[in-house]
Amino acid sequence: MLIRMELTRIVITEMNSQQALVLREVNGKRELPIVIGIVEATTIDRRVKRIESPRPLTHDLLCNTIEVLGGKIQDIFIHRFEAQTYFAALRVIRGNELIEIDSRPSDAIAVAVSFEPFLPILIQEEVLNLAIAASIE
Repeated sequence: MLIRMELTRIVITEMNSQQALVLREVNGKRELPIVIGIVEATTIDRRVKRIESPRPLTHDLLCNTIEVLGGKIQDIFIHRFEAQTYFAALRVIRGNELIEIDSRPSDAIAVAVSFEPFLPILIQEEVLNLAIAASIE
């Protein structure tokens, strides 16, 4: 089963090279922290705050390329958790075809928050449960 998540917090600290995103289950209480780098956290934070860049950034390039090639990004999908690493995909619709493009979760989330409204962030329920169990240990 797929669970819809929403970005609820971006934790940026200069005291540490690891930053965090916190996703929370829509209409639920489960949370998923994802550790990311400072550049990724800053990029996502700027996108959420709608701070414009004078030139297209990498995520803009990706979105524009998909659109020019006739695709539409449907959602992002976190589908695996292995060795403390999350695996995600951008799910793109082109014609009648669903295409999954491998992505780091941080890049996928940066793309998701580039849209108004934000694109859906989905996670496999078993991945969410595994990640929660791993954080308890």
